[in-house]
Amino acid sequence: MGPLMTKRTVTVLGCTGSIGVSTLDLLGHVEDEVEIVGLTAGRNVARLAEQALQWRPRVAIIEDESLLPELRERLNGCGVVAQAGGAAIRDLAGEGADWVMSAIVGAAGLAPTLAAARAGSIIALANKESLVCAGPALLAAAKAAGGGVIPVDSEHSAIFQVLQPVSPGRIARLILTASGGPFRTASIETMAAATPEQAIAHPNWSMGAKISVDSATMMNKGLEMIEASYLFDMPPTQIDVLVHPQSVVHSLVEYTDGSTLAQLGPPDMRSPIACAWSWPDRITWPAPRLDLAAIGQLTFTAPDEQRFPALRIARSALTVGAGAPAAMNAANEVAVAAFLDRRIGFLDIASTVSETLDRLNGVGDLDAYNGGDALECAMMIDVSSRRVAAQVLSRFERIG
Repeated sequence: MGPLMTKRTVTVLGCTGSIGVSTLDLLGHVEDEVEIVGLTAGRNVARLAEQALQWRPRVAIIEDESLLPELRERLNGCGVVAQAGGAAIRDLAGEGADWVMSAIVGAAGLAPTLAAARAGSIIALANKESLVCAGPALLAAAKAAGGGVIPVDSEHSAIFQVLQPVSPGRIARLILTASGGPFRTASIETMAAATPEQAIAHPNWSMGAKISVDSATMMNKGLEMIEASYLFDMPPTQIDVLVHPQSVVHSLVEYTDGSTLAQLGPPDMRSPIACAWSWPDRITWPAPRLDLAAIGQLTFTAPDEQRFPALRIARSALTVGAGAPAAMNAANEVAVAAFLDRRIGFLDIASTVSETLDRLNGVGDLDAYNGGDALECAMMIDVSSRRVAAQVLSRFERIG
């Protein structure tokens, strides 16, 4: 690249989490191509300030408004504007940076991700809940604005990389792989007694607490089935899951001629981030190399939906469609938070989600509110589902 190369403007939403940290680490290897214009975080003000002092974006935003004074103090005199609140994050996302990493955890990431889509940014999507809650609207907005969505989840990045767009009608199945989490071989009795510390101890990946619990229940894979259906326009009947504890084969695409293509790599999120940054090109960076001889063997088994009912729940929500996936996501966030607070047991997470969906009995379609705004409709479903989930939780809550 010549000396007149224009830097790409970048915003990182959720810069202090594991994906955000990996993103900035990866971008550090191509620093001459990058202009960070905005960084946002939830509550980790110390790390946000540290990153802002290193990258010197125009603005650094902390979602928790009570932490704004501390952020201002930490950034005093450096030239970075300190702001706070969800509205500020959404406004930043909507400014139209060339490339936006969407790594805010949970449904809270929907509003800024949709704002980035409407602004025409290329979105590196790590916030799967945005697609689960409003996938069709999000993808349509990105396309209409001339931007795009490139998945960062390792599974969807794998499919994205091996999918052959010239023959979409020749796909037999999308196969998502799952590590199986810390309870892959555990008994129901062991899982019933599981603590938050045990649930977040993922054997392969370094992730935040919420996504680690989702991996342990396999709800993470359920969310990914929904995400894959929307991203790749694939019906639920053509999306399967395989448990692959080595986390080397990240996903597979089976074609109607019997060929199956897979993407392999070490369990390092910087690789799919690198793909999202440079696609359709590839960048050179000191990536960890895959040593298959050292690994020795790769194993695959079918998931046990009796011990991990979240897969069945997610597939059902995807089949129902409309607002059911958004309702499922909201109920799961409420249940996981309660488990991490030690108010319910591990197995009560899936039970809470299932009963919440039963009580809602087919929530409204995102497109059914007389053509209403997708974000507003998704948030209506989110609020009502959280309210019902909180009621359901009372049956499972532990005393003392």
